[in-house]
Amino acid sequence: MPVTQLVRVDITVADLDRAVGFFRDGLGMETGPVQSSQDARWNALLGLETSTCMRTADICFDRETVRLAAFDPPGSPYPTPRASNDPWFEHVALVAGDIHAVWSRLEKTTPETVTAGAPVVLPPNTGSVTAFKFRDAEGHPLELLSFPAGIGDPRWQKGGAGIRGFDHTAIVVTDLDRSLAVYTELLGMRIGGRSLNQGAGQDLLDGLPGCLVDVVALQPQDQPTPHVELLHYREPPGHAPLPPPRANDLASARQVHRVEGLEALVERLKSAGTAFVSDGAVSLADGAMGAAVRDPDGHMIVLLD
Repeated sequence: MPVTQLVRVDITVADLDRAVGFFRDGLGMETGPVQSSQDARWNALLGLETSTCMRTADICFDRETVRLAAFDPPGSPYPTPRASNDPWFEHVALVAGDIHAVWSRLEKTTPETVTAGAPVVLPPNTGSVTAFKFRDAEGHPLELLSFPAGIGDPRWQKGGAGIRGFDHTAIVVTDLDRSLAVYTELLGMRIGGRSLNQGAGQDLLDGLPGCLVDVVALQPQDQPTPHVELLHYREPPGHAPLPPPRANDLASARQVHRVEGLEALVERLKSAGTAFVSDGAVSLADGAMGAAVRDPDGHMIVLLD
């Protein structure tokens, strides 16, 4: 009954054309054609009115996809004030062949920066990865990563200077042990690595003072990359939790996982008291089965059989 693959991350946007332009002009990433739908079953899965209309554009890589999704009617804007340690925080970490070249291009679009200054080289206990955090015009957080030789998935050492794919989606959690129990014991992911990050580099990266953050990589059973990363900030404290965002709210980003034995997994999640967005396992228009749940901090997880 485990999660076998993180196939997609869906990001809710207000203006799809502007979002496509940001990824194209700022990051050199091409999207597929815009698709429009009024899919009552998918809407029900996401806890939306069945008459909701959706426009989407996909950014596809070898194994994974980022989907930009705009809904009508729209939801709430991205919350302000906002920071890297907010309980609703979720970002996609994009891997760059040449992070400084990508950042130079991105900088011309004047994004909202999170990281202070240039891309930061993190300490050896974190893999000496180079990273930079920023936000798009609507407030969605994103990260650029560059891996030194021998670190990370081997495929990140291949390809051109631009964006090669996304390594993980990172979520802030407020109780690390509680979240680990859900993702490992219920969803069947395995811990791929963990570290306690602190120091000047982490402070610069997160745009916060005095960071002390547990970072835990959780890998699906079949495809370890892309994966989910838990960020547990011991310090500094984040903003007070808000009600979990609905799928059409701009703070909503959704992990979309392939699983084995969905119906059995749904029963297991129900027995554990998991909060469901969908009415259990539901039949989708393409004949597949799906379910949507929330983790203990309200992050939405879509499970597909």
